[in-house]
Amino acid sequence: MKNPNADPALHGQIPVWNAENWFYEDIVPGHRIRSLRRTLSEGESMQFNALVLDMHPYVADEMFAREEGIFGRRLIAGAFVFSAGLGLVATNCVNAFSYGYDKLRFIKPVFIGDTIYTIKTDLEKQPKYPDMGLYRASYEVFKNDGELVLYCEHLQTVKYRDAVAAHGNSL
Repeated sequence: MKNPNADPALHGQIPVWNAENWFYEDIVPGHRIRSLRRTLSEGESMQFNALVLDMHPYVADEMFAREEGIFGRRLIAGAFVFSAGLGLVATNCVNAFSYGYDKLRFIKPVFIGDTIYTIKTDLEKQPKYPDMGLYRASYEVFKNDGELVLYCEHLQTVKYRDAVAAHGNSL
């Protein structure tokens, strides 16, 4: 069998998987997407906890959580729910850069074995810098049959396709 991609000089012509090339002008407030669902396992929860050095008894100690904890079972760390929930709808847009997060709230607990999914809604955009605008989107993470467990808003700077038009000829 012949290698169909034998020339490395041509690899740059192949589209990158899961990469997007949208610009500020392409954002439409009100546009929504929903992710696939993902069940959160004990193994990945403990890997995340070990990575970030979070060994709180509610996330790492089964006996404590069951016998002394207010939920009667171990939680998934909120930082992991945030990371996994946003990762479910993440895209690799080469023109967008994270500016920060607002209104991050852990609304309900998530437990080992719960299944989550995320709805992202484009909220608003406004010109910000000469080469980039500011874009805000909400992320709602739900568990199991639709119980809201996390809410936040992500701010990103996004390159303009046409800076003059985006600023209304005020540049």
